[in-house]
Amino acid sequence: MEKLKQKVQRKFLKPVANFVSKSTAGSLFLLVATLAAVFIANSSYADWYHHFWKQKFGFSFDGQLYLEKDLHHWINDGLMAIFFFVVGLELKREIVAGELSEVKKAALPIFAALGGMLVPAAIFLVFNHDNPQAVSGWGIPMATDIAFALGIIYFLGDRIPDSLKVFLAALAIADDLGAVLVIAFFYTSEIELTNLGVGALFLLVLLLANRLGVRNTAFYGIIGVSGVWLSFLLSGVHATIAAVLIAFTIPSRTKIEETEFAVKMKEDLSDFETAEGNEFPTLTSEQLHLLERMNRNIDAALTPSQKLEYKLHPIVAFLILPIFAFANAGVTVSGNIVEQLLSNVALGVALGLVLGKVIGVFLTSYLLLRLKWVQLPVGVSLYQLFGVSFLAAIGFTMSLFVTELAFTDAQLITEAKVGIFAASLLGGSLGYLLLSKNKSNLIVE
Repeated sequence: MEKLKQKVQRKFLKPVANFVSKSTAGSLFLLVATLAAVFIANSSYADWYHHFWKQKFGFSFDGQLYLEKDLHHWINDGLMAIFFFVVGLELKREIVAGELSEVKKAALPIFAALGGMLVPAAIFLVFNHDNPQAVSGWGIPMATDIAFALGIIYFLGDRIPDSLKVFLAALAIADDLGAVLVIAFFYTSEIELTNLGVGALFLLVLLLANRLGVRNTAFYGIIGVSGVWLSFLLSGVHATIAAVLIAFTIPSRTKIEETEFAVKMKEDLSDFETAEGNEFPTLTSEQLHLLERMNRNIDAALTPSQKLEYKLHPIVAFLILPIFAFANAGVTVSGNIVEQLLSNVALGVALGLVLGKVIGVFLTSYLLLRLKWVQLPVGVSLYQLFGVSFLAAIGFTMSLFVTELAFTDAQLITEAKVGIFAASLLGGSLGYLLLSKNKSNLIVE
C-alpha cells in the first residue's frame, strides 16, 4: 500500500515540481536550436534557411484557400500560442493561490513592465528623433522575449526561487500585452473588429462554462482554438494573447478538498489490499473497479488548469520552444558589422533594450518598494530583481516583428536587427551571470 501511495503522490500530486525540473532540461534544447539557427543563417545555407520559413500553406474548401500563412507565421502564432497558454496557466495558479494573490505583489510586475516599455522607447527617440525614416522604430526596444528570458532563468534551476520565475513571466506577459497594444494602435493598419468581437463572445462562453462547473478540458480546447484563438488570428490581434486569455478561463479549483481526498484514498487503498486477486497477471473486476474509483478521486483532487500545465509542459520545453528558436534566431549579419552596430538605429535599439529595460524595470520596482506601495515576491532579493531586469533586455522575437512593421528600408531593418541581437546577447549573458551569483541576502529595508 505504501508503494502505491508514493506512486500516486509522485505522479499526480507534485506536478509543479516536475514542471520546474523539466524546464531546466528543456532550456538546453532551446540553446542548441538558437545556436544552430545563428550558424546556418550565416553560412552558405543562409538563402535556403530564410526561404524555408517563407513557404506558405493554408486550408482549402470548395476551391477557396483560407488562412494561407507562411511557416514562420504558423510557428509564431500557432505553436507559440501553446507556450503562452502554459504560461497563462502558471500565472493563474499564482494569482489564485500563490505569489500574485495579493494586490501589492501583483502590482510589482505590472508597473515594472510599464517602466520597461516607456524608458526604452524614450532612449530610442533620443538617438533617432531627427530622422523621419527611423523615428517610427521607437516600439522596437519595448518588448521582452518571454521564451528566451524564461529559458535562461529556468536554466539556472534551483538557484532561482520559483517566485522569481513567476515574476519574470508576469512581467514578460504584461510587456507583451503592452507591445501588442502598441502594434495594434501604431503599427497595425487595420483590425477586423467583427472577428475580434466573435472571439470575445467565445471567451465569454468559456467564462460562463467555468462558472457553471464545466471541467472537461476537451471542451475548453475546442472552443478555445476554434473560437477564441482563430477569431483573434483573423482579427489581426496577436493570437498568442488569445492563448493567455483562454488559460485564465480554465477552472483552477478542485472538486474535493485535500482532507476528503486523503480519507477516500486511504479507504480505496485498504480495499485494494484486501480485495481477492487471482493467480494470473491480470486484475479482477473488483480490483479494476477500485482502481477506477481511485482515478476518479485523483481527477477530482486535481484542478483542470494544473493537469493541463503538467501535461503540456514537456511538449513546450522539448518541441515548441526549440522549433520557435530555430525559426526566429537566425539573423544574417552582412557588411561592416561595427559600422552597423554604431548606427543611430542600432544604438537606439541596443541601449534602449539593455539600459532602458534595466532602468525602467529595476528603478521603477525600487521606487515602488521604497514607497512601500508594492512587495517583493517571497524569497526574492533586490539583487535578483536587478539580475532579472537584464533578462528583460532580451527583446528578440517581438522586437524583430516590430522591426518589419516599422521599417521598409533594408538598411534600417539590418541595423535594427543587429541592435536587437547585440542587446539580447548582452542582456541575457549579464542577467545569467548576475543571477548565478545568487546573493539573496540583499533586500529592501
